Amino acid sequence: MISSRPEPRGGERIAFHARRFPVFAAALAVAACHTSALSPSANPAADSLSIRHDIEYLASPRLAGRLTGTSGNDSAAAYLARRYLSFGLKPASPDFIQRFVARPPAHSGQTISLPTQNVVAMLPGRDAKLRNEYVVIGAHFDHLGTSTEGALDPDARGAVRLGADDNASGSAAVVELARLFARNPAKRSIIFANFSGEEEGLLGSAYFVDHMPVATDSVVAMLNFDMVGRMKNDRVIVYGVATATEFPSILERANATIGLKVAGQGDGFGPSDHSSFYAKNIPVLHFFTDLHDDYHRATDTPDKINAGGEARVVAFAERIARSIADAEARPSYVRVAAPAPISSREGGDVYLGSIPDMAGSDVPGLRLTGIRAGSPAEQGGLKADDIIVEFGGKPVKDLYQYSDALYSHKPGDEVTVLVLRHGERVTLKVKLGKRGG
Repeated sequence: MISSRPEPRGGERIAFHARRFPVFAAALAVAACHTSALSPSANPAADSLSIRHDIEYLASPRLAGRLTGTSGNDSAAAYLARRYLSFGLKPASPDFIQRFVARPPAHSGQTISLPTQNVVAMLPGRDAKLRNEYVVIGAHFDHLGTSTEGALDPDARGAVRLGADDNASGSAAVVELARLFARNPAKRSIIFANFSGEEEGLLGSAYFVDHMPVATDSVVAMLNFDMVGRMKNDRVIVYGVATATEFPSILERANATIGLKVAGQGDGFGPSDHSSFYAKNIPVLHFFTDLHDDYHRATDTPDKINAGGEARVVAFAERIARSIADAEARPSYVRVAAPAPISSREGGDVYLGSIPDMAGSDVPGLRLTGIRAGSPAEQGGLKADDIIVEFGGKPVKDLYQYSDALYSHKPGDEVTVLVLRHGERVTLKVKLGKRGG
């Protein structure tokens, strides 16, 4: 899951931080005894032993924590490609590998470029009419390695952060779903994608959505898995349940014979790779079994994985993915007006509603990957892909300057915002709102 680095004096980044999840506005309490029209699946069952095997390899010391740009990260990518090949899947990029250069955003303080790769496989659909539409099932496979940047045990210098739950568990879930669907393909085609560079700011998924092997508008939904290996008390959290009108009922039917305690979060933006897809107007679901004390620490090890619990998450997700992939109609995209997250920063109750692009921009300023529906930003005319270069008369070159400029104001202030839009300078007037108001 994306790094919980110290808050850079700015609350707009809060939407991407795992340590500051919004309060779950919606909850789906779905009982195992609930009746449903969905019949028991005749598909092969999720295999907890296979899931554990994949996690143990990906989180083994030989891969040294899979830090983006390292040989351990490369070895993890090669392993995932071999797994997809063994299922008979087709490469969606040469040898399953989508190479790119990860460039951490300017505000991270890093100036290096990291050659790395996503892993992308394709399973063609079995229906002649629907096989040219796609469901993407994805997870990031990178982690922190020996880096203390983003680690919550920075004093443990030299320690390898293996990232068993974050996110060998999500990667293993995607691999297991690929195995299940390879044995019984759906009507629509499925793309299985593993992203690098997530811990540096969703870099791999941001690259993928701009360089997809298929047309963006042919992707009907994206399912993301991040930290799904530490289930407790049968509980799984699912983000994005309000991003398509059909999702709540699909989740309820899928869970009818599995009996998980499903807590639904409506918003499609959040601290993992699904955000990159939702910003492209693609409905998303993000699966997560919650934070724990080993998050971003060297103690996140394979022996603490609940493989049986993860197999239940996979079984749940397989039913959901199959329902989406087999439906005659594609999910109906909804732009969710999410509640503003609560800020703990003193004086930080001012709210704009922008979603910053964590991958940054080659142009000085703050690029926006999305705008929250109904927010002051939307009402003031800000749009996704705008680059804020001036806010309230103050220059903006990065997230730090933007945060300082934003928090020098108070709710109700009307400010002038200068943006670059397709290379043109556009001046907007925005009346700031109150966070949580």
